[in-house]
Amino acid sequence: MPGKLTIVGTPIGNMLDITIRAIKTLREADVILAEDTRRTLKLLKFYRIENKQVLSYGVHNQTKSIPSILKLLNEGKKVCLVTDSGMPSVADPGGHLVDACWRKGIELDIMPGPSALTCAMALCGFDTSRVFFTGFLPRGKKRRKFLREMKGKKLVLVFFESAIRIQATLKDVLEIFGDCEIFVGREMTKMFQQLYRGRVSEALELFKDTKGEITIALNLKGREES
Repeated sequence: MPGKLTIVGTPIGNMLDITIRAIKTLREADVILAEDTRRTLKLLKFYRIENKQVLSYGVHNQTKSIPSILKLLNEGKKVCLVTDSGMPSVADPGGHLVDACWRKGIELDIMPGPSALTCAMALCGFDTSRVFFTGFLPRGKKRRKFLREMKGKKLVLVFFESAIRIQATLKDVLEIFGDCEIFVGREMTKMFQQLYRGRVSEALELFKDTKGEITIALNLKGREES
């Protein structure tokens, strides 16, 4: 009898942000696929989940490892897929494997969990009836090209950004969209969490020499329509 692939959401920062079902599912798994095995082993140790086969499944091998994973599933193994934080397949590895399972008729299940995307949507206070999520923005000229393509669209644009590029990105945003409303979530759910809502020009000053993981929401609808 074929096994099952379960997509498991893991904490985006605070280790306590994981569901009881997710812990139970990880305990019952035969194999756990991890974006970074070291980070996943820390999570398993925290919840005293021991003696598990943890295999690497990241950007570097997300396509070439699919045949061996499908073999495990066809042997009846219970396989869990996790990433370093949040939900697999959401700007993280997972989509290729999930697609392969659909094509091969492998049973799928999901243990929903935290996501920086939904946290930003909930915290920004903008009208999120129309949202465009793009993961990490491209760099340099490609970033500016993408942002220009978004100009005039009445929606909330959500994306991730690194601390080393946030200044360049915010300068591009200011140039292309003007001083629009912005939400910035830095290190969300962690000890040094920082939440900001205001204008892009203010964010440029506030997030100089910053560190950590950053999620941004831009209100492209404008205040009158939000």
